[in-house]
Amino acid sequence: MISKHIKKTRYQAVHRARDIPKEKDRQINVKALCKKAGISRQAYYKEHQKRGKQEIREDLLIDGIKKIRQDHERMGGRKLLDKLTSLLIENKITIGRDRFFDFLRRNNLLILRRKKAPYTTDSRHGLRTYSNLFKDAELTAPHQAWVSDITYIRTWEGFSYLSLITDAYSRKIVGYHVGHNLEVEGCLKALKMAMRQLPQGAHPIHHSDRGSQYCSHAYTGLLKNHQIQISMTEENHCYENAMAERLNGILKYEYGLKETYPSRKIARIACRQAIRLYCTDRPHMSLGMKTPHEVHYGVGLWGDKCVNF
Repeated sequence: MISKHIKKTRYQAVHRARDIPKEKDRQINVKALCKKAGISRQAYYKEHQKRGKQEIREDLLIDGIKKIRQDHERMGGRKLLDKLTSLLIENKITIGRDRFFDFLRRNNLLILRRKKAPYTTDSRHGLRTYSNLFKDAELTAPHQAWVSDITYIRTWEGFSYLSLITDAYSRKIVGYHVGHNLEVEGCLKALKMAMRQLPQGAHPIHHSDRGSQYCSHAYTGLLKNHQIQISMTEENHCYENAMAERLNGILKYEYGLKETYPSRKIARIACRQAIRLYCTDRPHMSLGMKTPHEVHYGVGLWGDKCVNF
């Protein structure tokens, strides 16, 4: 009995022979080629039809991936496969994770890892710092803990700075502000936005690095006035604020905020768009492939409650 591998090799031989340019007085027909290769014409055409369907399925996958990456520029393979579920079911395509990654690799669609930007937090100040309460926190619902950080955005007019506050349970960005400098005002505006969405009686832990903005009297005073517990990194490195650092990388490398924008106004628009897509359309493996918005509000769609944007 001829093995599948041998049949495949013989099919390829016949197919390549058909593509050889023919002289006018020499006609190469399928029947003769199949006879020489030791396969029937029926087997050849069956394989030919199968490969034609395979090419169509691959084209559908590529189109689907490119459509998703119009909004999610650097979305990885596992999240792509999850978002393609409806397309796969509709077209009766069955593909596992390993085969899908092989497909991405063959079509140069894998995302390469990028080097991390330098750590630039200024913690050389005489302001009071606080211990790390976040590392031992057991979170069971939204509004129990926030993580905060600042990242820079390049523009032709100079740097802009994106201040972010993220719910540590749902991963939803609950407060943000894009400013022209690293003064505390930008962080305060992000904090006030986050406070507006807090339900009555909620007093989350606020976790950050030891940057001067987060240690300032204005910032810590506002937290204390709202009975929000203050938590800070103790070893002064990114590992104790990994969730916030990870978010910076996602926004920059999956949603294009690493680019240099023509103006600060355009940078603000780009930040707003990136945050909206991240919160409402990007599934998280840690959230069971749900979006931050779905987990934060317990709904399946982006509804009227999401007022931060």
